[in-house]
Amino acid sequence: MKDRIIASVLLIIMVLNFFDVLTDISLGVPMWHVFEESMIVLISGIAGVFLILEIKKRTHNERLLKNKLNASTDELNNITEEMTLARRQYSQVIHDQFELWQLTQSEQNVAMLLLKGLSFKEISAVRETKEKTVRQQASTIYNKSGVEGRHDFAAWFLEDFIT
Repeated sequence: MKDRIIASVLLIIMVLNFFDVLTDISLGVPMWHVFEESMIVLISGIAGVFLILEIKKRTHNERLLKNKLNASTDELNNITEEMTLARRQYSQVIHDQFELWQLTQSEQNVAMLLLKGLSFKEISAVRETKEKTVRQQASTIYNKSGVEGRHDFAAWFLEDFIT
């Protein structure tokens, strides 16, 4: 906005000084004065045109950036939707496996928190149970799933993604 005001002021200065130069010539003002004012007309005209071209260039670049941003936003929304779908599907696979292992609902809750990386202490705080209870449930989960411990349990679900 400021650029447009400055360009307009420069062009007004150019036009007014141009008419002043014409008046000075008709009145017989010394040539050095006419030359000075002619330079003001020329410089303000060049500066005004340059500024107008810069405004157009910036407006064009801004439009391109907005288009790129919109395209990126659309792409991100698509990726987010895909990730949400993949996450739901993966979660369903995990729950299906819990069912195959015949984990109780309580064990399934603990198992999900284990997969999310919570410690026994954190799980007991979240579930409002004793840490010893969580340890026992974790041990039962490992036995039912046929793994050695927490790391093997998490690796069982991640194994297919890594290879």
